Amino acid sequence: MSVEKWSDTVVVVHLANDPQFTDELQDLDRHSSEHGRPHAVLDFSTVDTINSSNLARLLKIRKQALQAGRRLLFCNVGSHVLNTLLVTGLDNVFDISQDVSTALATLQLARS
Repeated sequence: MSVEKWSDTVVVVHLANDPQFTDELQDLDRHSSEHGRPHAVLDFSTVDTINSSNLARLLKIRKQALQAGRRLLFCNVGSHVLNTLLVTGLDNVFDISQDVSTALATLQLARS
């Protein structure tokens, strides 16, 4: 499964290099409907590109997370994906961490 539960309120989603990330984001939605919306760390380590459909879906997930009082963090974002976020201005919208450990630490520090 692509959704890895780190705690009762935090999951790490390992995204596949798939143009839609369909399975992984559906797993996150399924987990959210069963257990409530968690803080989510999206691991982009295998993702080479991102398109407008991906961005729209990620913005929707971010909105749902914020409405539930949760955070959505990206990590291991490659240069092509980062360039897309920079060009669209979404680097100022999404929280981006260097790696999974840093993202988890960010969530931990925010809760203390």
